[in-house]
Amino acid sequence: MTEANDLTGGVVADGPGGPGEPTDGAVRGGLEAVPPGARPGAGRRRAAKGREGLEPPLRHRIITASLLTVAALYFLTPVYWLVVSSTKSSSDLFGTFGFWFHDPHPLDYLHRVLTYDDGIYVRWFANSLMYAGVGALAATLLSAAAGYALAKYRFPGREGIFNVILAGVLIPGTALALPLYLLFSEIGLANTYWAVLIPSVVSPFGVYLCRIYAAAAVPDSLLEAARIDGAGEARIFSTLGLRLMTPALVTVFLFQFVHIWNNFFLPLVMLSDSDLYPIQLGLTSWQGYADRQPELYQYTVGGAFLSVLPLMVLMGVLQRYWRTGLTEGSVKA
Repeated sequence: MTEANDLTGGVVADGPGGPGEPTDGAVRGGLEAVPPGARPGAGRRRAAKGREGLEPPLRHRIITASLLTVAALYFLTPVYWLVVSSTKSSSDLFGTFGFWFHDPHPLDYLHRVLTYDDGIYVRWFANSLMYAGVGALAATLLSAAAGYALAKYRFPGREGIFNVILAGVLIPGTALALPLYLLFSEIGLANTYWAVLIPSVVSPFGVYLCRIYAAAAVPDSLLEAARIDGAGEARIFSTLGLRLMTPALVTVFLFQFVHIWNNFFLPLVMLSDSDLYPIQLGLTSWQGYADRQPELYQYTVGGAFLSVLPLMVLMGVLQRYWRTGLTEGSVKA
């Protein structure tokens, strides 16, 4: 029997392919036939060298890390300033270094923000949560239904409707504020919660994103199988469509929540009662009176700090759904 040295110096019997060929057992054991003249361990060294070649060069990694660090500093510096400034009095805001603490009393100052004027800030905070939470949820469900229908059903005028929706993405919200105010005034809804909520449930970008995602992530074969099993269209959408579109729905919800939370011009046009104000409009009203009441400078900064917290919490809670969506197609079946 002819024998051949393997990578570990052992013996490989003649296989079915002829002398020197490894047997099935050797193949299953992960052994390879060594080319003539090759030294033991050469294959492992070549594999290790190939893996090292997949890593980017060191200079590329340094440049990437440097750019990410600069971007992080750019976005986090205002937040840091806000944290520091929320611990200062109005006089310290203008008389001390802005990026370091000076006699901090954060809990005391934040308590004053929450209790000023019979707790009006708490009411503004609740109004913003209601506008952004209800509006973003309704906009997400409406966008999901519209995007799913445009992606999975064929009907006359489908592309025309989609083009009109795309045109809506190009129209800024400030251009629609005055026409909306005139319309809501005619039907008696101006200066009410509905004047801010109803426009907030419409998201052309959300419809566009949901259609693109539904076309790619919801297989037609799965929908056909559900129909064969006797499921109705509403049940298919609620049990299959919404679950498969979760990453896109989370994106639409977060974008719409941030948009409504930071919206200033629409509430400014629609509302005249301060009890209906959201946070952004309420803080602006405080700043307008700060020249006559200097303590309002500190209240405005403290209120701005508190207004950032819900967005930070929401981003931290929902980001895992994005990671799930990014890795959905990474595992080979």
